[in-house]
Amino acid sequence: MGKGANGEFAARNLRRKRQKFRWSDQYYKRRMLRLKKLYDPLEGAPMARGLVLRKTGIESKQPNSAVRKCVRVQLIKNGKEVTAFVPKDGALNFIEERDEVLIAGIGGSRARSMGDLPGVRYKVIAVNDISLDALWKGKREKGRR
Repeated sequence: MGKGANGEFAARNLRRKRQKFRWSDQYYKRRMLRLKKLYDPLEGAPMARGLVLRKTGIESKQPNSAVRKCVRVQLIKNGKEVTAFVPKDGALNFIEERDEVLIAGIGGSRARSMGDLPGVRYKVIAVNDISLDALWKGKREKGRR
């Protein structure tokens, strides 16, 4: 590679150089080496099934003051335990221990926790194959398992 490689036939060199410097971008590097899959409990999947171990309340961070309703979930595919937020007012009443729930990422920046929930990265979207939204709106009844 020449020093000031930007002449008429320098495209290959410019591309190579740019490619080399992309590796200093931490998000590019993480994506290319698939580092997320190493520590992500969902193993790169968008959703996962799990069993509810217990219901918990998590206090929100400053300056807010609330007890956010969450559940501790054991994933079926690898046995890992994660905490998942239960959205909507009173939706926790539709969830019992040992229920099967479907969880997804909560949608925080860079796949992190969202808002005032410390360390909670997932949310519940379905209980026993019925969407939490439908249960909450009263469109569906929760079947007995």
